[in-house]
Amino acid sequence: MNEKRIEQVLEIEKQAQGILDAATQDADQLPAKAEQEAREIVERARSQAQDEARQMVEKAQSEEETAAIISQAEQKNRETEKLATKNMDKAVAFVLARVIGKG
Repeated sequence: MNEKRIEQVLEIEKQAQGILDAATQDADQLPAKAEQEAREIVERARSQAQDEARQMVEKAQSEEETAAIISQAEQKNRETEKLATKNMDKAVAFVLARVIGKG
């Protein structure tokens, strides 16, 4: 019976050693895995930041272009209004002259 107990103890020790070896191997691999995961996280964050920066630049450029176009259109409107106001007096005088001349 003692021999059976010794065999059981030896088997348990063998299993414990196997578990310890597996745990040691996993522990040895943890730093490399953690470093790789950290690199991947950093790379994803960098890529996302670059995408956001590119989108912000594109939006800013688009807004600048829109503002420039609006500014040019407003300037042309002001010039047209000035010209129309200047010519309005001449047009009214011309129409009045025609109406008076016909009457």
